[in-house]
Amino acid sequence: MVAPGCNTLGVERYGITVPFDDVSLAEHPGWYRRLDELGYTDVWTGEANGTDGFTPLALAAVASDRLQLGTAVVPVYTRGPGLLAMQAATLAELAPDRFALGVGSSSDVIVERWNATPFHEPYKRVRDTVRFLRLALTGEKVDAEFETFTVRGFRLGRKLERPPRLYVAALRPGMLRLAGRLADGAILNWLSATDVTKAVAEVGEGKDIVARIFVCPTEDAERARYVGRVGIAAYLNVAVYAAFHQWLGRGPRLEPMWTAWRSGDRKAALAAIPDEVVDELIVHGSPEECRAHVQRYVDNGVTVPVLALLPGGGDLDQVVADLAPSAS
Repeated sequence: MVAPGCNTLGVERYGITVPFDDVSLAEHPGWYRRLDELGYTDVWTGEANGTDGFTPLALAAVASDRLQLGTAVVPVYTRGPGLLAMQAATLAELAPDRFALGVGSSSDVIVERWNATPFHEPYKRVRDTVRFLRLALTGEKVDAEFETFTVRGFRLGRKLERPPRLYVAALRPGMLRLAGRLADGAILNWLSATDVTKAVAEVGEGKDIVARIFVCPTEDAERARYVGRVGIAAYLNVAVYAAFHQWLGRGPRLEPMWTAWRSGDRKAALAAIPDEVVDELIVHGSPEECRAHVQRYVDNGVTVPVLALLPGGGDLDQVVADLAPSAS
């Protein structure tokens, strides 16, 4: 078993996204124990249209007493502030000092189209939610008017010995700076290793930088690029991600994709994504090449790399072993 804090990437933490596709939740406790044995320190969930962000982490909390747990992320709109605080407190009680709550605005697709909730003033809603959570998770009674919502007389009914860490998902300067001011760190998504430096500069020093890194561990470059194009088209045509990549300077290379997508020609949109953009945003190649690519994220300021496995890499058990931080 790999000792905590020791791995070939030179970082204390090394995570992976769960739950795994095509693996039932009932099977995940065994996988969590396997990840722990391989030297993974963290498991992180997301929340879109699959599992919720908390239940898979509850399974992990019981299966392993070492894994760090995090949401990356749960939206601030789709739960009331009190319910969000209760769910965070529940995980923090179940896994003391091992749970981090990552929140974000999410997108108009998830919030408005899928959850019938207006996607108004996302920056302010995230700011207000973090301020509320800072108060509520200490056990303090919250009776306050925030700019985007009001909470009257809320107090957690179960006392927490230690509140969980709070992270903010951020793409552009305003939200990145908010993460630096109010949270314990920032969560980054859909960016290249070279983009990390620009994002970290906005967050500031002394903060955790969690990054979800998309990995397709195969030496079949064409297959990896096809899988990568599907993911890029699905995300980078969403307004918030399109704006993010404009800010990163990738706009001219992505404009043909955006134009084709707006016209309804999905096939042309996929074909318009340049190979070099896929290679920047998707880690692929041999296990050694993948680990070296992840290392570049770490070198540029990521403190918690979180792999997100894309289809096409082969047998899951072999993949997680090949990409493990202890692999050589």
